[in-house]
Amino acid sequence: MSRLANAPSAYLRSAAHQPVDWHPWSPEAFARAATEGKPILLDIGAVWCHWCHVMDRESYEDATLADLLNDQWICVKVDRDERPDVDARYQRAVQAISGQGGWPLTGFLTPEGEVFFGGTYFPPDGAHDRPGFRTVLTELARLWREERPRLVEQAGILRTRLADAEGETVNAGAVTPEILAGAADGLARVFDFRYGGFGSQPKFPHPGALRFLLHRGRDGGQDWPRDLVDRTLTAMAKGGIYDQVGGGFHRYSVDARWIVPHFEKMLYDNAELLSAYCDALASGPDAPLYRDIIQGIARWTLDVLADAAGGYAASQDADINLDDDGDYFTWTLDEVRAACLGDLAEAMIRHYGVAAQGDMHHDPSRNVLHVVEAIQTNQRDAGRAALLEARARRQAPYVDRTVYVGWSALMASALLKAAAVLGREDLTAHALTTLERLFTEGLDPDGGLRHAVNGPGGLLEDQAYGTQAALDAFEHTGNAAWRDRAVHLADHVLRHYATSSGLLRDRAAQAGEGLLGEPAYPIHDAPAPSPNGVMADVCARLTAHTGDDRFVRAARRVLEAVGETLGDLGVHGASLLLAADRLLNPATYVVVVAGNDDAGRGLRQAARAGWAPRRVLTLRAPDDDPAGLPDPVRAMLTGAHPRAYVCVGTACRAPAGTPLELHEALSA
Repeated sequence: MSRLANAPSAYLRSAAHQPVDWHPWSPEAFARAATEGKPILLDIGAVWCHWCHVMDRESYEDATLADLLNDQWICVKVDRDERPDVDARYQRAVQAISGQGGWPLTGFLTPEGEVFFGGTYFPPDGAHDRPGFRTVLTELARLWREERPRLVEQAGILRTRLADAEGETVNAGAVTPEILAGAADGLARVFDFRYGGFGSQPKFPHPGALRFLLHRGRDGGQDWPRDLVDRTLTAMAKGGIYDQVGGGFHRYSVDARWIVPHFEKMLYDNAELLSAYCDALASGPDAPLYRDIIQGIARWTLDVLADAAGGYAASQDADINLDDDGDYFTWTLDEVRAACLGDLAEAMIRHYGVAAQGDMHHDPSRNVLHVVEAIQTNQRDAGRAALLEARARRQAPYVDRTVYVGWSALMASALLKAAAVLGREDLTAHALTTLERLFTEGLDPDGGLRHAVNGPGGLLEDQAYGTQAALDAFEHTGNAAWRDRAVHLADHVLRHYATSSGLLRDRAAQAGEGLLGEPAYPIHDAPAPSPNGVMADVCARLTAHTGDDRFVRAARRVLEAVGETLGDLGVHGASLLLAADRLLNPATYVVVVAGNDDAGRGLRQAARAGWAPRRVLTLRAPDDDPAGLPDPVRAMLTGAHPRAYVCVGTACRAPAGTPLELHEALSA
C-alpha cells in the first residue's frame, strides 16, 4: 500500500494511487537514499495548485516514467501547506539555481538533502520552452552515476552560499521615524495609480501595506495614504479577484486590472484582507462597498470553510479537473440569462459586463464577473442570489479541511474585527469557539501551538498568529484568561525561538533532515504576515497590557536586528513596519468601565468598533481593580459608569459616556 494513503495531508493522499514509490518527508526517506546511494527527487506542491495537478497527471501517473523514478531515485512528496518550513528552504535553493520558484517545486537532491539541480513544472517530453522531465531525469541520473563527486561538491557549495546569504539579507540598525516615512514614500513609488495596488501584473493583494498606510495617513494628517488605500480596496472589491457571487478573494490577479484571477482561495489571504477592509471601514466614513465586502468574506468563511467545532479549512481549489480554468466561478452570457431571467438578467449583464466574448483563454465564452456599471442594490442582491443558487448546482472545487492552527488564528482575529464593525455576535461566537479549540486540541505538551489541530509541533508562524489572536480575544471580551494565554505563548516563543541576533527562528528545533538544519528567520510577508513582524507587534501590545517591559524589549531586539534593512523591504515588510510604528509612536489607550446593562453594552460595542492607530483596548467591570491600567487613565477614573477613557500617550480626552462621544474622541 502507498505510504501516502493514510497521510494527514489531502495533497499527499491525492497521490496515493500513483505508481511512483513516494515517501513523505521523513528520516526514513533520507536513510533509504543513503543506504542505496540514490539521489532524491523532491516534489513540493499543494492541493490547490493547478500546475501541481498537471504534473501529477502528465508525469507521476505515467507508468513508464514512474519505473524510471522508482529505479534510479528516492521520491519524496511534500505538501507546502503542511510543511512550510521545508518549502521555504528548498524554494530559496531552487531559485538560486534556476532563477524562479513556485509550485510545483521540483528539486534534485543528494542523499543528505542538498540541492544539485531544480526547477518548477517540467512537461514530460518538453514543451512551453521547458526541458522534458523524462530527459532531465535520465541525464541527471547519468551524471549521478558518472560524476557524483562533482554534483555533491556543487550542492555543498550552494548550501554554504545559502547559509551565508541568510545572514546577509538583514542588517542591524536603529529603528527611526525616518524609516517609517521612507517606507511609505517607497510604497507610493510602486503604486499603480491607474488600477490600484502595487506593481503591475501579476498583481497580489498586500493588505498589510494598506493597513500601514492607514496609520501613516492618520498620524501625519495627510490625505494621500488613505487615497492609495481606498483606490486599491475599491478596485479589488469591484474586480474579478473578488468572488462577486460567493464572497471571498481569489489568490491573485494575472492582469493589472484585478479582473482575471488565479481562482484558488486561501484562508490566510482572506483573513488579512478581511482585517484590512474592517480597518478601512472603521477608520473612515461609512463605506457601503467595504461593508458589503466584509459581509461577503464572512459569509464565504462560515458557509464554506468553517468547522462547527471551531477552526477553518485551509483553502478552496481553483478547478474541478485539469480541463477547466475556474469554470465553477465564471459565466457565459447564456448561463447568466438562464439563472436570472428577464429584466434581472439584463441588469446583471450590465452590472458585470458579461458578453458573448469573455475573459478566459481556454473558453472565450466564459466571463469573470467584475463590476462595470452600477445598478440598484436590490437588483444586485437578487441577481447575486439567483447566480449563487445556480452555481450551487455545479460541482464545487475541493476544499482542504485541514485546520492549520496559525491560519485559523488569523481568521479568528479578523472575524472579531468584523463582528465589531458589523455588530454580529455570531461572528464573535465562532471566532471564540475556534480559539478555544486551537488552545486545547492545538496545544503541544510543551505549551506551544501545533501547526495543525491534533498534528505535529508548530512553527513560529503558529505561535505568532496564535498569540495575536489570544490578545485580540482579550481586547474583544475583557476576559483576562485570553491575556494570560497570550502571555504564556509569548514566553514560550522567547524561550524556544529567540536567537542571539534578536530575530526569531521559524522552527524551535535546530536540526532536521536535509536543509532543515539551516536556520531561517522569516521577515517577509510572503504572503502571510511575517511571524517576526507579528510577534514584535504583539510583544509591544503585551507590555501595554501588562506593564512587563521584557516583552517590548524583545520587540525592540527583533526590529533592531533588521533596522538597516527595514525601509527596503517594501510591500513585503509591512508587518515589521506596523511593529516599528507601534514601537516608535504612542499607543491609543481606550479603557471602558461598564456594567452589563444596555448602556454598558453599547459603550463596549462602540469601543470594539472604533479605530485608531496602535489602539490598546481594555474592557473592565465597574468593581474591577484599576491596577495595571495606564497611569493617565487611572488618574481620570471617577467611579462613574459607563465611561470610556481615551488617551494617546499621556494626553487624554474628557471621559465619554455615550457611543457618540467615544466615536468623537477616537476621531480626534
